[in-house]
Amino acid sequence: MGRIFEESFKIMAVELSCAKGSVSAAALELGIDAGRISKWRTDPRFNGGNLLPKNDKLTPEEQELRELKKRLKEAELANEILKKAVGIFYS
Repeated sequence: MGRIFEESFKIMAVELSCAKGSVSAAALELGIDAGRISKWRTDPRFNGGNLLPKNDKLTPEEQELRELKKRLKEAELANEILKKAVGIFYS
C-alpha cells in the first residue's frame, strides 16, 4: 500500500516547489517522487485554488488565457457528456 499524505503536507510541498522553482529539488528535499508534486501542483485543492499552476515565464494575460482555454475545454467536455446522456435517456 502506498503512502498517504495529509492535505496540509501536499499544500506545503506545492509551495516549496514554487519557492524553489523546481519540482525535482522540492521532491529531493522532501524525499518523495517528483511526479506526485507535479500532480498536486495542477490540483486546485493544493495550489491555492488555481486551475493551472502559476508559470512565472508567462504574462498575467497569457496565464489568464491558459486558464480560460482550460475552462472552455472542460465545459465542452461536460456538454458532450450531457448530450450523450440525453440520447441514452430518450432512446
